[in-house]
Amino acid sequence: MFKNYKLKIINLTMLITIFIIVVLIISAIFHEYAHGWVAYKLGDNTAKDMGRLTLNPIAHLDPVGSILLPLLLVLSKTGFILGWAKPVPYNPYNLRDQKYGDLKVAMGGPATNFLIALFFGLLARLLPLAQGTKSYLATSFMVGNYDQLLTQMQGSYITSVFVLAVIICFVNLLLMIFNLLPIPPLDGSKIFLSFLPYNAQVKFHQLEAYGFFIIIILLWLGVFSYVVYPILLFLFSLMVGV
Repeated sequence: MFKNYKLKIINLTMLITIFIIVVLIISAIFHEYAHGWVAYKLGDNTAKDMGRLTLNPIAHLDPVGSILLPLLLVLSKTGFILGWAKPVPYNPYNLRDQKYGDLKVAMGGPATNFLIALFFGLLARLLPLAQGTKSYLATSFMVGNYDQLLTQMQGSYITSVFVLAVIICFVNLLLMIFNLLPIPPLDGSKIFLSFLPYNAQVKFHQLEAYGFFIIIILLWLGVFSYVVYPILLFLFSLMVGV
C-alpha cells in the first residue's frame, strides 16, 4: 500500500511537471504568433503565406526547444526553464513602418507574454485564499516542492486554480524577461538594434552567429540568476501579491 501511495504521488508530481512544460510550449506559441500578427498588421504577409499565422501547435513546435530542453530542465530542477518555438518569419522590407517596424514586431512576443502573466497574476491575487497560504504555495512552486503543492491542492478547487494561475504567470514572466535580454537572436537584441546607428547595427548583427553559445555560457555561469530572477520575482510578487 505504501508503494502504491508513493507511486501515486510521483505520478501526480509528474502531472505538475507536464503542466509546466505545456504552459511553456503554449506561451511560446502565443509569443511567436504575436510576432507574425504584428508584422501582418504592419503589411507583411510572410507568416500568413507560410502557414505560420496560426495558433496550431504543430506549425510552431521545435523538437529540441519546445519539448526536449524544457523537459530536461524541469526534471533536473535547475530552477531555470528555457525553451522556444520555431521563430515566425517576416520580411522587414514589407513593413509599412520602416523606422520602428522591427521594434514593434520584436515587442509583440514579450508584450503578449506580459498580458498573459498579468491576467493570471491578477486572477491569483484576487482569489479568496489567506495571504499566508498564497505565499506558502507560491514559494513551494518556485523551490520545486511539488509534493507540498499537491497536498494543499487536494480537495480544494480554489487552491488548485491559484497554483495553476501562479505557474502560468511565472512561466510567461520568465519568457518575457528572458526574451528581452539584448543577446542575438532574442527579441531584446532587435529592440536594442532599433536604437543603434547603422554601422553599429552591422557589427552587432555579427554576434548572432554566436548568440546561442553566449546564452549557454551565461546560463552555465549563473549570470541569469543575478539578472533575470530579481526582475522576475519583483514582477511576480507585484502581480500575484505574495
